[in-house]
Amino acid sequence: MDDRDERIASPRTLLYVGLVVFCLAWILGPSALRSAIPIWLVFLVALGLEVAFFAGAFRPTSEQPPDRGPQPGDRERFGYPVVSEEGDDEAELEPGSDEGPRPGSRVGRLVAGIAVIGALGLAVWFLEGRTGWDALDRETRTAAEARFSEEASRIAEKPVTIRCDESGDFVGVVQHADGVAAVGGELAYLTPAICFDLYRLAFRGEVRSSRTARALAVLAHEAWHLRGESEEGVTECYALQSGVGLGMYLGLSEDRARNLMRLELTENARRSGTGFEYRVPPDCRDGGRLDLAPNDPRFP
Repeated sequence: MDDRDERIASPRTLLYVGLVVFCLAWILGPSALRSAIPIWLVFLVALGLEVAFFAGAFRPTSEQPPDRGPQPGDRERFGYPVVSEEGDDEAELEPGSDEGPRPGSRVGRLVAGIAVIGALGLAVWFLEGRTGWDALDRETRTAAEARFSEEASRIAEKPVTIRCDESGDFVGVVQHADGVAAVGGELAYLTPAICFDLYRLAFRGEVRSSRTARALAVLAHEAWHLRGESEEGVTECYALQSGVGLGMYLGLSEDRARNLMRLELTENARRSGTGFEYRVPPDCRDGGRLDLAPNDPRFP
């Protein structure tokens, strides 16, 4: 493997490639990814790895076999040529050339690595700030929250308020939730990512498959908590059914809304770990105990 191939396959290069790929997935991928992993954590890990690469360059390498050729002192005094394994004279070794990378070059690589990570971080901040919920002006966000509150009130069967938790105090990665509401209360919080997906549907008519399905399910889920339902699995079952009507009120056709909720129902069956409590119970089916429209063969 030549020097160029070694540079391409180096751990530092792989780190940068992985970081770029993840940033693109974080920006363009599902809202669940942004809710589950804060982008600052990814850059913090990348910075830690870069520092580890820098520190590793100062660690002593494993002991090499003894050099039976001219010793460094002799080379410095007499200028012995370097002899390859084939016995050809290749070049004259200059004093100090076997000392490895200089400390200055190591520091330069560290600074360059930090600069690359910083540039990617600024790019993510720039794009996210101009494409997400935070990019909307205050008047638009207020109008969107009012619309979400209106639709949630329809499900809760009473006036309720939906807020988008821009500060991250109530929902998000720390709370491991896309939404939260007090059972029987009048106020619920959603993550900005969920709010933005709902905004894109209600105000722009944009549908992004699983992301739109998830946003509808989360809003309906919290509305059912405000209505008084406490059990998570049952609440999710009701939310997937109410999500059809919610999607229609926000601009979807009935068939499209049903398909999205069926997609979310399929995803629900795959939940495990901390999300297991949100799995719908066996009675969440056509004609089951939790069927809100038992006379309608379509479910949800």
